[in-house]
Amino acid sequence: MAVMFAYCAAVQFNDPDPMRWVGVYGAACLITVLALVRPGHYPWFLPALLGAIAAVWCATILPRVAGKVRLAELFGSMEMKTRVVEEGREAGGLLIVAIWMAMLTVARLTGLG
Repeated sequence: MAVMFAYCAAVQFNDPDPMRWVGVYGAACLITVLALVRPGHYPWFLPALLGAIAAVWCATILPRVAGKVRLAELFGSMEMKTRVVEEGREAGGLLIVAIWMAMLTVARLTGLG
């Protein structure tokens, strides 16, 4: 997951608003690496906070795209198609971050990670 988040951060530099996306994916990468190198000893609130931010951000995007974009459009060629497709992809990325951060939080709080 750290490699995926690093890749996601790297490809954001051609986005119209790259810094917030590099920030969220970069933070997800760093937290994942921290969980890998310090299992059971990373602060649980780091993934919890980032996951909450990503979940809330995703929830603000979803109403604008739900029912307006087909699933095939989200996974088709990666060039910019429409604003709705781009926002749908952004919501998907945020959802992945939120779910992974929730998993790291639970793992840390239960002693599994």
